[in-house]
Amino acid sequence: MHVHLPVTVHQARLGPREFQVVRPARPPRRALLLDEGPYLNAYVDDEAARLLAGLWSLAATSPRSLIHVPLRPTGVGSPEPGARPLDLVLLHHSLQFAPSRWKELRGLLGPGRRRSLSAPASEPEVDYEALHHAENRDHFHQHLHAETLFVTGSAKVFRETAGAFREVARHGPAHVRDTTRLGHYCARLHSGDMRTGTRTREIHIEYTDSWPDGPA
Repeated sequence: MHVHLPVTVHQARLGPREFQVVRPARPPRRALLLDEGPYLNAYVDDEAARLLAGLWSLAATSPRSLIHVPLRPTGVGSPEPGARPLDLVLLHHSLQFAPSRWKELRGLLGPGRRRSLSAPASEPEVDYEALHHAENRDHFHQHLHAETLFVTGSAKVFRETAGAFREVARHGPAHVRDTTRLGHYCARLHSGDMRTGTRTREIHIEYTDSWPDGPA
């Protein structure tokens, strides 16, 4: 089963190399990614969570592209004091793209070409025991540069972790609106999920329907 994502595809050259950048045709309207000290916190409604799940899966099937998700919209409201709003870039480690060059590349991008790309809509079975093997090389790496979080990894690890966003989209709205519950629904991409070392921070994905323009 696959999902079709409306995107814009951009081409730009840095020196001898040409790069392809893919963006959602319509960036998520109710979504924020914040650097809040020890954690990276993503706040999303169900539509944004489904879109991020699709783009996360697209990163697994598009190893030659940088997937850029603008997540710093001006109309969503002010973040918590001390929080740093971030955009998101997902990329396959084989691209060997230096985040320090992102601002330059971003400045070269034009309006792009509208396309519809297909991405898997389901997650494979995960061999959790294999994650702890010394020879496992399916890791995520994080870098912060130019107000952007770069998440770099293998196709396998992108495929196996996209489900965290689908889980929030699927269960978040009913859970939060159920008055018998505590009203908080989230999923976490932690060190075990992301096959990371101690230097990579947990990504906390929280469903919220409290936005300045009304409920999600």
